[in-house]
Amino acid sequence: MKNFLLLGAASTLFLASCQSSDASKGKTAAKASTVEVKIDSANTKPADAKTILARREVPVLCYHQIRNNIASDSKRAHDDIIAPDKFKEHMKMLADSGYHSILPDQLYNYLVYGAKLPEKPIMITFDDTDQDQFTIGNTTLKKHGFKGVYFIMTVSIGRKGRINYMTKEQIKQLSDEGNTIASHTYDHKNFAQFTDGDWTTQIDAPTKKLEEITGKKVEYFAYPYGVFKASTLRKLKEHGFKAAFILSTARDENYPLYTIRRIIDPGRYTAKNLYYSINKSFNKTKS
Repeated sequence: MKNFLLLGAASTLFLASCQSSDASKGKTAAKASTVEVKIDSANTKPADAKTILARREVPVLCYHQIRNNIASDSKRAHDDIIAPDKFKEHMKMLADSGYHSILPDQLYNYLVYGAKLPEKPIMITFDDTDQDQFTIGNTTLKKHGFKGVYFIMTVSIGRKGRINYMTKEQIKQLSDEGNTIASHTYDHKNFAQFTDGDWTTQIDAPTKKLEEITGKKVEYFAYPYGVFKASTLRKLKEHGFKAAFILSTARDENYPLYTIRRIIDPGRYTAKNLYYSINKSFNKTKS
């Protein structure tokens, strides 16, 4: 949560991509729909770490709270808060610019088996279970034909207070509508500080609870604060996860599937800022 995004240099591509006719805008939802790709993994050799690292990175965005700032918010918290109007503006920019949302299974199949992705793929993720991710985030994504990934902190499910959190019913609805429900620990404990017992309380128990709610396997994980510990990455696979997501730090060369990068879209960004940042952060191939 503490990572800051760097603004990219000005690009003429943004203006060109956003200057669409009324007719093309009317087709935004259809163009932005999530595309499913089937892979015969039984007969396809999985890629090794070096091959996975060499593949072109797919942009992955991270959101936390979708609300207006209030006086009690700390300066640091402002990076985790985006105003509803600004979030809607940013999603419209992505749709108008021709991005197609993808989900973790699609990204996994691309990285491991070389599966084809839609043109201009992007993943939209949400951390911490805040209810505004359902009421504003999901509603906005559906308007543009996008799907999202919701990393759930299970201690918060159904809680109400200064911040309200999603209920079991809302999480189930997100899953039923084709979004991905994934794990973000029980109570946001720093992964680098896990003890042996935390693999039950922070990993296995939340997985079981989310699977009971959705009726689907939970196979993806996001690290609280984006912090990971290289020596225990292997254990995530042992506990049933296919991949895991950090923030904007460097990927682990031995476990690239468990250190997939994301960037935060901070509330101070304009839609143009976000477009530049996506291209600066992800528009390259590691050789």
